[in-house]
Amino acid sequence: MKVILKKDFQNLGEAADIVNVKDGYARNYLLPQGFAEIATEGAIANREKNIARIKAKQEKLHQEALALVAEIEKLEKLELSARAGESGKLFGTITTKKLSEELAAKGFNVDRKSIILDAPINKIGEYKMTLKITSKVKGELPVIVTASEVVSDHIEETEETKEEKTEA
Repeated sequence: MKVILKKDFQNLGEAADIVNVKDGYARNYLLPQGFAEIATEGAIANREKNIARIKAKQEKLHQEALALVAEIEKLEKLELSARAGESGKLFGTITTKKLSEELAAKGFNVDRKSIILDAPINKIGEYKMTLKITSKVKGELPVIVTASEVVSDHIEETEETKEEKTEA
């Protein structure tokens, strides 16, 4: 089925492109979500009339994305602190949602789906975060994770637990 895309898709095409997709994908996902419309003769004629407006809108979004990435890269690094054990392993993982919230706290509105990590952040150290704002605009920012609180990895036996063991 031929459809006209209304927004950019990474593996499909850009807005205003006419692409051929499987019928089920178009009927069950692209059309109900409003991401595409069926490429009828009228829709194609309408697309031709509006192509300049669509391209101008895409260029504006592209310029905004470039400006956002430039501002974020001015930070040079994003520092986070989390509870960790003596071995440096974090209690939990720092997720893309947490990174998105940290960027929002600094005044940058970045969707968590735009953040790509090379490896899960589950230890103290330095990591690389890739920001893929649009299909053509990418940026990188180092993430430095430090320990806010170091907790012992080994559970020390207290007097109470020793007494409980001897009673049993």
